Amino acid sequence: MTFPIAIIGTGIAGLSAAGALHAAGLEVQLFDKGRGSGGRMASKRTEVGTLDLGAQYFTCRDRRFAEAVQQWRGHGWVAEWQPSLYDSANGMLRPSQDEQIRWIGTPRMSALTRGLLGDMPARFSCRITEVFHGQQHWMLQDADGKAYGPFSQVVVATPSPQAAQLLAAAPKLASSVASVAMEPNWAVALSFEQTLDTPVDGCFIQDSPLEWASRNRGKPGRASQPDTWVLQAGSRWTRQHLDLPREQVIEQLYGAFAEMIGCTVPEPVFALAHRWLYGRPVGSHGWGALADSSLGLYACGDWCLSGRVEGAWLSGQEAARKLLQHRAN
Repeated sequence: MTFPIAIIGTGIAGLSAAGALHAAGLEVQLFDKGRGSGGRMASKRTEVGTLDLGAQYFTCRDRRFAEAVQQWRGHGWVAEWQPSLYDSANGMLRPSQDEQIRWIGTPRMSALTRGLLGDMPARFSCRITEVFHGQQHWMLQDADGKAYGPFSQVVVATPSPQAAQLLAAAPKLASSVASVAMEPNWAVALSFEQTLDTPVDGCFIQDSPLEWASRNRGKPGRASQPDTWVLQAGSRWTRQHLDLPREQVIEQLYGAFAEMIGCTVPEPVFALAHRWLYGRPVGSHGWGALADSSLGLYACGDWCLSGRVEGAWLSGQEAARKLLQHRAN
């Protein structure tokens, strides 16, 4: 009798691993504490439309990932984004020389993860708190004490601090995972009744609490009204203001945006703030994915590689490769 493989996390890494294992004919079962797939690729529905508060876009460097992106484009899950990009530094706003090709999920970032999930079985709003070994196989337990299983193997595809806790049954593996710190990130969305008088679609920002600002309507498939912007604070500012009330975060980042953007900025008609405790990994690694194959435990995520969307996808592929290789031996 065969048992399914549990995959904890339905961000890009978890879905990449799940898709590769599913394509190899193996049964998978996904779990996620969120209400839907996406992780940091998730999109939030609001009264002014659906907003991307996490990953703003992604780029391709690896040939394998570029081929996957073209397949996703064919499915209509992603589109190329050709923004009017600017750099802001020392109080000066200049057109950016960055000519990388950028991709986004369409009509929202989470459309990509919905497409990758397809009809694979997933249990959402289910926060797994423990991975433990039963008599012969792996079991999972959620925050309410409910158990799931048995599973032949477990792939943990969550931010490294969460993954380290879930991998306690493999101390050496958990220790490696725990060595990767992740930085927090405040994100704010602001909507304006009148269109801001600026050519900027996206801006890389220095010398400011902010590090990025983008115009939602400048992305393919997004609503054109009202004029909504997503602002992302830098990790240093976020760490210093990690527990600041959301209203004050909005106020301070609104002020930084108004100072930077180079046009009159009225009071917003809508505003929200979202805190990513695990926004991105500190530094980059060349691990691909981590595993204790003899135990049947695997870990993947952007933190195993570059910290980018591409890194998350490649890490999921590598976790699946390691798992399949072990099963074949």
